[in-house]
Amino acid sequence: MRGGSWNARIESGGVVIGAGFLVTPSTVLTCAHVVRDGDGAPLTVSFPGHRDLAAVPASVAVHGGWAGGDTDPGDLAVLELDRQVPIGPAGFAPPGAEQGLPAPALEAYGFPDGYDEGQVAEYRASSATLIAGEWVQLVAATAHGQPLTHGFSGAAVTLKDGRVVGMVTQVAGEQDVRVARMLPTEVMARYWPGLGELVPARDGGRDGQDPTRRLYELVRRAEAAGLECSPDRLFVDAVGDFGPAPPPGGFPSLRAAVGYVQWEVAEPAEALARFADRLEQLLSAPRGSASASVATSASTSTSSVVSWSPILVELDRSGAGADQVTVEVSAYRDGQRRPVGTVRLPRARVRAYVQECVDVAFDHLAPGAEELITFVLPREWLNEPVAHWECGPEDSTPLGCAHPVVVADRFRHRSGRLRHQLGKKWQKSGSGTGSPALYRVDCGSRDNPAGLRKRLREGETELAGYATPPTAAPDRFEAGLTTPVPVLLWPRTGCPGTDHTTPCAGTTFLDGLAPYVDGVPPAELPRVIQELREEVAAADEPDRHWARDVQLLWDDPRCFPAPPASLHSPVA
Repeated sequence: MRGGSWNARIESGGVVIGAGFLVTPSTVLTCAHVVRDGDGAPLTVSFPGHRDLAAVPASVAVHGGWAGGDTDPGDLAVLELDRQVPIGPAGFAPPGAEQGLPAPALEAYGFPDGYDEGQVAEYRASSATLIAGEWVQLVAATAHGQPLTHGFSGAAVTLKDGRVVGMVTQVAGEQDVRVARMLPTEVMARYWPGLGELVPARDGGRDGQDPTRRLYELVRRAEAAGLECSPDRLFVDAVGDFGPAPPPGGFPSLRAAVGYVQWEVAEPAEALARFADRLEQLLSAPRGSASASVATSASTSTSSVVSWSPILVELDRSGAGADQVTVEVSAYRDGQRRPVGTVRLPRARVRAYVQECVDVAFDHLAPGAEELITFVLPREWLNEPVAHWECGPEDSTPLGCAHPVVVADRFRHRSGRLRHQLGKKWQKSGSGTGSPALYRVDCGSRDNPAGLRKRLREGETELAGYATPPTAAPDRFEAGLTTPVPVLLWPRTGCPGTDHTTPCAGTTFLDGLAPYVDGVPPAELPRVIQELREEVAAADEPDRHWARDVQLLWDDPRCFPAPPASLHSPVA
């Protein structure tokens, strides 16, 4: 096989026991069961493409944890040669390169009985599905070619251009010589993380420059320098707020975080490049600088931000009559939406149905999850007193005192354009930069809607407070919704109009609200407003409190990762 001089023959006690391939000048990969077949006799590695080189003694440096059974995982061994060899190591293709329509032809160079110099077998990947999360199934490309029999275990599986996509681990059986299995590179890396820096990202990189080797070189520098940093924080910075979350317990090391980006992110090249850029900044920053100190704390902007588990209550006019409402209740767990109930009801019966379904929805949340009850409402219903609804027929506690309760505009919640814009604003808000201050829209403001929209956008406003309910100034309220400002607050009652410049109930509301919300990360505001509602309920004269009717519109697309399901009506 042209260019395959790195193909290796593994021998034990002078007997060929399998194949392998050179990945660094002194490292060969093979199967753990190949090493087992040597019965403890000394191992040697030779290279049939270099007959002038004598066999090199080798020892097992890493064992993948294979337990000895045909279907046990971890059938990988890393052999360390006694000395480096003057042979160029194998190159790797990006993960998944063995797949395609049609699937590309794959080759393996092994040593079946009677062929100590080697034979080539040609196969194809039969499916993108991993068998038991471990193996890719291979099928023979022709009916009469060399099968993957004994002697091919540990052989590199390559594309026609010689780039490696995996390793043969299970050879064809006597019953069906056409079928075998390989470990793809992303699975091999589970058992030997050192493979990570050898495999390019599956989606290329900036200007065709793959960031993988650069990043691993920076990791080596960080390890050598003893750099103090948070792998979790670097991971979140790299993948962004819409990427996967760190695993439970976080990452034990920088290498673990890099590997997770490389193998678990669908299109990792940009994330790997961002990881490398940030790590390079930290290595260049003076010890003790603000840049370095921020990166050492995993709590900065990541763990300090609440991770909400929404219970979604969607209400809409059903189309079956002026008094008929379609209600859909669902819960989110692990990023997946779980339906709880859908029904069409007269408006007078909606509250009781919602109380019942919300109670059931809690059973769908993960233990210990931070619940967030979100009412998605048509714009003309955004002033509904949903936070004042009782928890249930036997619990008169206002829902907004017992739990964080927010509302969302139904159009904005479902608009792909606005969700995209909101996503960018929330991602910036979660980066830990700046402290949002309340932008006031007072009763006496002379802003026209276009002017207000311009100021909200230019100021990158994250938090706006209105002195009046939406019905009193609908055009200005719409400006905040569609700019879009991530968080809006207003009093449901109070000042009914805007034709005055003197202080009023709306002014009192905004004056009282500012100390509670200024500088608070927007992600934490649902809990802050819940506590404010509890404070109001406990006051001596709650009906006279400035915050008695506070309404919070809060819509973070990160909490609703799946596209919102269509609110289907049970109307026949």
